[in-house]
Amino acid sequence: MTRTVRKVLLLVLFSALLAAVGVVSVVRAADRADDRARARPGGPAARSGAVSLDQPGRLLFRNLAWGPGRDMVASVPLGAPEEAARTTAGQDCLRFHAAAGTGVCLRRAGGVVPQYEAVVLDSALRPVRSFPVPGTPTRARVSPSGRLLGWTVFVSGDSYAGGAFSTRTAVYDTRSGALVESLEEFAVFDGGRRLRAADHNFWGVTFAADDNRFYATLATGGGTHLVEGDLRARELRVLRTNVECPSLSPDGTRIAFKKRVDGLPAEAPWRLYVLDLRSGAETELAERRSVDDQALWYDDTTLLYALPGDFGGDLWSLSVTGGGTPRLLLKSAVSPAVRP
Repeated sequence: MTRTVRKVLLLVLFSALLAAVGVVSVVRAADRADDRARARPGGPAARSGAVSLDQPGRLLFRNLAWGPGRDMVASVPLGAPEEAARTTAGQDCLRFHAAAGTGVCLRRAGGVVPQYEAVVLDSALRPVRSFPVPGTPTRARVSPSGRLLGWTVFVSGDSYAGGAFSTRTAVYDTRSGALVESLEEFAVFDGGRRLRAADHNFWGVTFAADDNRFYATLATGGGTHLVEGDLRARELRVLRTNVECPSLSPDGTRIAFKKRVDGLPAEAPWRLYVLDLRSGAETELAERRSVDDQALWYDDTTLLYALPGDFGGDLWSLSVTGGGTPRLLLKSAVSPAVRP
């Protein structure tokens, strides 16, 4: 072996050693950063345990507190959600909702390339059935009876604010086993005129108590619309413009929604409103921050919604009358479901 060859081999070995040291340093630094994040003070206390979708008087949600239970479905008492230690189950979700002992969990499905699935959960949070979904989870709802499940994913884009996105919304009937893979299969009518456009996007399903009617957002032609759906007829009817992420009240007479308001920043354009379905009157709510969430009715007079927080998101509550002030209900929590 010549001196030149030995020098080249030594240089290659030295370069490889430096590269290995660099990789180890990066990994260790990432681990230390993650450890520091998980140890940040102020995070809510959480403990693993049994969580039931049937237990009355509970608030269920996706836990965002740092620790082993992050992203898990969690439960706290409705009466004192912030004071009680949260119980986390071994079911991780990116979006979650539940009603009448049935849950839907949108989660990662593994793989080098990100993949996601919608999972039907029983009352003990055991998976019953799963469906692959074609994009990033963004909305999930269960009908009051627990029979119907709806979910929305971003097929492209990752924000409702910019307008350059594509969504896919599905509805699953747990009783019949029928799956509507996309609401784009339904006929859409505005008055007596059928709308036919390639740019139809739907999101934010909310179900009525009859397990047939539902409401959702339709985006087309640069605007958003509230649509009322009929599952059996496979039809959608346009009701109103400038309505996004509808949420039907427990008595079925009002819809909470987010509305784009002129003059607000393009990245934060929304305010919360409540629409009376009988009179058509809108009530602007007292939250002055932009809410990019599908609000949930806590009861007949109060909404829950998520806003950005220290650990990803916090849950806030607000009166639907237009008065009062927003109240921080639960830190490090999103995707709520109420079991009265």
